[in-house]
Amino acid sequence: MSFSLATWNINSVRLREGLVARLLAEEGPDVLCLQECKSPVEKIPTDQFRELGYGHMIARGQKGYNGVAILSKLPIEDVGDMDFARLGHARHVAGRLENGVTIHNFYVPAGGDVPDRDVNEKFGQKLDFLTEMRDWFKAEQFDRSILVGDLNIAPREDDVWSHKQLLKVVSHTPIEVQHLADTQDAGNWVDITRQDIPEGMLYSWWSYRARDWDAADKGRRLDHVWATSDIAAAGHSSRVLRDARGWEKPSDHAPVFATFDL
Repeated sequence: MSFSLATWNINSVRLREGLVARLLAEEGPDVLCLQECKSPVEKIPTDQFRELGYGHMIARGQKGYNGVAILSKLPIEDVGDMDFARLGHARHVAGRLENGVTIHNFYVPAGGDVPDRDVNEKFGQKLDFLTEMRDWFKAEQFDRSILVGDLNIAPREDDVWSHKQLLKVVSHTPIEVQHLADTQDAGNWVDITRQDIPEGMLYSWWSYRARDWDAADKGRRLDHVWATSDIAAAGHSSRVLRDARGWEKPSDHAPVFATFDL
């Protein structure tokens, strides 16, 4: 069985319903994982998605903030969620396909503006969230699993437009990068995107603050596709749909794709 998967921080699924529909119609991934849906589950606009062939959805939502959803052409079973760091936020949901592969969809906290937990509570929450992810992965020892989502960390030097200038900027600080590495190692997760595209600058997010985001190209790779080591070799065809960042009234994130032969 071969299936394609995409992950996208949509920054309001109701506001950008048309963009989601465009992606589904033009790119047709078998599974689309969305983050920052900013909607209660019952208000996610599923009718148009269903008409495009996406008859299955599992989601966790809340009004105006956070929220994660998995849209699928393939049957998918809801296998729960976790409330990391006890924030009470809709930031994780998991679904299992009929081939036994479990997909975890994550939206890690952004962490605020100041990379110091003593003066910025949100940064502490981000680190605690990652620590609890790490401990869960270590305790459970997942197999046949894929992890996707907006992890809000660009770990490598070539995942940001300027490693030196961003070392003290939230999303690329050494403490965040180390927390993400520890989380990845705890679950034996393989970064599928970088397995396929091992070298070169690669981004999935460009700030709204740039007058011309494309020309400035000051991006960061915040959105990730990982797989457990037992199925990592089955992942291929990774790409970032950069063009989606230039669609009308876009999210500041672009979708990230991969295909798995399992």
